[in-house]
Amino acid sequence: MSEMITADLVDLDLSADTKQAAARALAERMVALGRVTDLEGFLADVAAREAQMPTGLDGGIGIPHCRSTHVTEPTLAFGRSAAGIDFSAADGPADLIFLIAAPAGADDAHLTILSSLARQLMNADFTAALRSVGDAATAAALIRGDETPTTGADATSATPTTETTGETTPATPKDTAAAPGAASPGAAAGSTVPQPAPATPGHASENTSEPTSGEPAFRIVAVTSCPTGIAHTYMAAESLENAGRAAGVEVVVETQGSAGFTRLDPAVIAAADGVIFAHDVPVRDKDRFAGKPTVDVGVKAGINRPGELIDEVRRKAARGETTAGAGAGGAAASAGTPVERTGESGEGYGTKLRKWLMSGVSYMVPFVAAGGLLIALGFAIGGYKINKAPSVMDHFVWTQADSWAALLFQIGGVAFAFLVPVLAGYIAYGMADRPGLVPGFVGGSIALTINAGFLGGLAAGLISGGVVMAIQKVRIPAALRGIMPVVVIPLISSAVVGFLMFVVIGKPIATAQRAMTDWLNGLTGTNAVLLGALLGLMMCFDLGGPVNKVAYTFATAGIAVSEPSDSAMKIMAAVMAAGMVPPLAMALATTVRGRLFNRTERENGKAAWVLGISFISEGAIPFAAADPLRVIPSSMVGGALTGALSMTFGATLRAPHGGIFVVPLIGNPLLYLVAVAAGVCTTTALVVVLKTLRKPAPGTTAEVTGGAAGGGEDAQPASTGSTDSADRKQPAAA
Repeated sequence: MSEMITADLVDLDLSADTKQAAARALAERMVALGRVTDLEGFLADVAAREAQMPTGLDGGIGIPHCRSTHVTEPTLAFGRSAAGIDFSAADGPADLIFLIAAPAGADDAHLTILSSLARQLMNADFTAALRSVGDAATAAALIRGDETPTTGADATSATPTTETTGETTPATPKDTAAAPGAASPGAAAGSTVPQPAPATPGHASENTSEPTSGEPAFRIVAVTSCPTGIAHTYMAAESLENAGRAAGVEVVVETQGSAGFTRLDPAVIAAADGVIFAHDVPVRDKDRFAGKPTVDVGVKAGINRPGELIDEVRRKAARGETTAGAGAGGAAASAGTPVERTGESGEGYGTKLRKWLMSGVSYMVPFVAAGGLLIALGFAIGGYKINKAPSVMDHFVWTQADSWAALLFQIGGVAFAFLVPVLAGYIAYGMADRPGLVPGFVGGSIALTINAGFLGGLAAGLISGGVVMAIQKVRIPAALRGIMPVVVIPLISSAVVGFLMFVVIGKPIATAQRAMTDWLNGLTGTNAVLLGALLGLMMCFDLGGPVNKVAYTFATAGIAVSEPSDSAMKIMAAVMAAGMVPPLAMALATTVRGRLFNRTERENGKAAWVLGISFISEGAIPFAAADPLRVIPSSMVGGALTGALSMTFGATLRAPHGGIFVVPLIGNPLLYLVAVAAGVCTTTALVVVLKTLRKPAPGTTAEVTGGAAGGGEDAQPASTGSTDSADRKQPAAA
């Protein structure tokens, strides 16, 4: 394998002024060397990774990276910017930019090399040397490990250490400076990047800083992971290890990266005094760490503030706070519930409440889609009297269409019967993990029994989660902890929730549910049109996000009964019509005015046709991310128009999903399609006008076509940064 970085992949005078332009300039160098086969496809993969989480780090570092099918071999490109480029880091722009390209399905040796670079970035001597280096060849040699950074404190005074991360741990430049013979450059796969020093999984390393009081060192086990498992995973591990050495704390890290992971020795976990999870994807086999003081944060917190995390877990240990889990049913669940596994600590109650509710909705939606479509198909085949058909257990004729229609209708009805219990159960699950499931499902079933509907389900879920969380805060004798999650918590929480739902709040909620249903049934004229416009605005505001889900859940709640009202079916029709507008409008815009979009956007436009007609609003997200100030308002205008027209035309829909494929099930289908077409044309026109009116950035033309003129874009020098002028004005929205 050739060297991952050479002088040709280094730009010490990177002139790009946005992160998109920086990625393009460095990627063009990869294309020139044959490391990347499709520039636009690769940049789309980089942008998709950036949308998951910004790649800027404190200390002036940007590390855009991705795994891509357009990469032929693992490659690094480095750029140094004098002015700095915004990569959304908390401390300001980045001047050191590393573009990391890994092939899809890269083998373990490749990913180990990339993780080695990630760890080097946490070494101040290494980054200082890159800021002062004068030529590209020396910069490449520093990154490969052929040159030793000499900036900073005298490296010869350092004591070489070996940290255990649950898998082979790359040596950092500081380690290399201290012990030049500890690792042999180029040992793996012909690479010239420093290779890992030997380590024994599951055994804590010796700390350079010993406790002064003579007491045993505080021991922490940690897990780090990020969506691609290439950079942030290993940088967080290195940062935590360095902070642990400085604090005299033993830190052992399990890096759950793309190359897989080696589980920490159970004895090491058992001996640990605390746990840190720094991750943006779920921790695998998380139950191994249950019952210990735990801090659960996003991976960037592990990189940027490791000392604070170590202090926080020590404070929790001093207070006796531990997580709930197998064998620890009575412990306080202070962190680590399913909807809190990402994000920063200290989130506000409003943010947590939204996550809890979305947890329930996300699990409910598949039941809505499956049940609703089955019921709609039953009506389509057997007519609107199919709901009066006898049970197929008693009467089913294989050759009769009505029997098959009744079968579909009755299966759909059974699926719909789970909606409220699933909603309540998984709201409670989001709040209290698995102990919340039993009272949540019980409370949701009671809500159905007393006709409290979806409002009752929401209340039951929140109450169930709150009751379980309260029980988990009670200190329980060690002898009883084994039966807490299996017997005590389900018993007590179900009894409390049942009492509250049946006796205390059930009747008022049922009354409110009936009042809302009566209000919907009475909607006519202007009120109905305004509601349609409002729902259209909501559907197009965040394209599949929380606001979109609120509108969709409101609509599906109305039809999730055996005999929905006419108003409820009109609302469902308006919501689906508005949700189809953004992707279809973007597809049409890229067709009629392709010169306003780059090559990647035009390719996305082709896919948006299919996504749009299938009622998948997320098909417009790539366009909104690249140009939110033009795409989102235009989409909202078109969605509001479509929602209002759908209500005006009296279109109805029994199915909760399906797009153009359920048009035969729509009441007034022709006028319904007219409403969709009107919104699509309106949004398309607005997007085209707004993009046409924008001013080009200095040094570019107003008409950047992403290579439409004979692919000249790929031939631009790396320093020119041939980026769409819209991208130069503002960074892509994540």
